[in-house]
Parts: sequence; C-alpha cells; structure tokens
Amino acid sequence: MSSPAVLAARAALASIDLTNYDPEQSRLMDEKCILVDEQDNAIGAMDKKTCHLMENINKGLLHRAFSAFIFRPSDGKLLLQQRASEKITFPDMWTNTCCSHPLDDFEEEKIEEGQLGVRSAASRKLEHELGIPQSQTPVDEFQYLTKIHYLAPSNGMWGEHEVDYILFLTADVTVIPNKNEIQDYKYVDKAELQAMFNDSSTANSFTPWFKLIARDFLFGWWDILMERQGFDGRVYAKTLTGVADGSKVIKMV
Repeated sequence: MSSPAVLAARAALASIDLTNYDPEQSRLMDEKCILVDEQDNAIGAMDKKTCHLMENINKGLLHRAFSAFIFRPSDGKLLLQQRASEKITFPDMWTNTCCSHPLDDFEEEKIEEGQLGVRSAASRKLEHELGIPQSQTPVDEFQYLTKIHYLAPSNGMWGEHEVDYILFLTADVTVIPNKNEIQDYKYVDKAELQAMFNDSSTANSFTPWFKLIARDFLFGWWDILMERQGFDGRVYAKTLTGVADGSKVIKMV
C-alpha cells in the first residue's frame, strides 16, 4: 500500500498563477524539490510551487528540507534572519539563520551519504540569502543533529510539509543580505531569543518550524554547546556529535 506522500506525489496539481507575486520569488518556485516518503526515502521530484500548495500538502505531499543554525564562536550567539516581504510563504517572519531545500536540480544535493546533499544546499543558500561566502561555510563543518517531519500552513493557499534536517555551524561569517530574501538579521543569545518568544508583540512573528525546533531541541542543545566551549573560550558545533539520534525521522505532525 502506498503512503499518503507517494499518493499525493502522483496526484499533485500546480494550477496557481504566480503573476501577482514578486517576479524573482515566482521564478524560484520553478526549482525542483526532492519528494520523500515519511521515512525520508526519495521518491521523485516536483517544483516548489506544487510542493507548497496546501491543496497538495493536505493529500500528504512531502519534501526534503534543512534548517541551518549559525552560532558565533566567540560568544555562542545565534544568527537570526527576518524573511523578506516578497517571500511567498511566511513573509516578514523571524526564523533561524537559513531554511531551504536541497534541489533535484543539482546532483550534489541529492547525495544522501553523510547528509552531503543537505549540507551542500545549506552552504549554497546561505550565500544566496545572506551573502555569506561558501568558503566560510564548508560542508564538512556543519554538524548534523536530527531530522523532523512537520506540517505548517502559511495562509489559506500555501504551507510547508517537510522532512527537515537540522544543521548547526559555528563560524565567523560575513553577512551581505539579499534584500529579496531577508529584510533584517541579528545575533541573539539564548535569553534574548526566549524574551522575543515571550514578548506578546513578537511572539507570533516566528516561523512555525523554528518555534517547533526551539521548543523541543534548540535550547537544550544550545546549553550543551555553551557548556562544551574550548579552552580558548570559543564554541564548536562539532562538540555536539552524538547528542541526538539522527538515524530516523522524528514525527512532529
């Protein structure tokens, strides 16, 4: 018996006209995401527009994604971004450093061994969205932690339904924002982020996947990261090796 994700992939529709949206963001909707089943087995590819329509998500259509978190080594602060108003899904919301997808369009981003595909995608998108040179985000420096399966509507038409790989990186990075992707960014420590979550004026201004990851994982891993700082007083993402079981998908739907 086929899974809901497989059945939805066969029946997916993409009939929405994007002419009223930002031209660049509309163009990016033609990129092809990697479709997966509930166990993260690749089952094909489909354009982003089709993957992000609630009409298809409600049938179970599911794709692969990543959420990257960059921490400054000297003080362990996390780099946040605020998504641009031009974004088709979840515009204007604060989120982790970068959230996007490995693409079927690039052979290296389909490699599953050692999470190389999602690592490569993370490095590519950090440059695209935040202008961070890929030389500052080498793929072997990302620390993979785990992957979650979640579903989140954006509005009546659009949403997310992803198997999302969580990647940490500690690096000093140069940020030159792509204004079509992000409108603001800042570094925060754990207490500052918790205050943003608790502030009624900002509590609803975060992407749902970021809130899920923060609630169940981020703050605990952040504590461990800070506790394991080196003799030089700097934090290193690689010290988190083994703190999470990354062998299976954690279902959060």
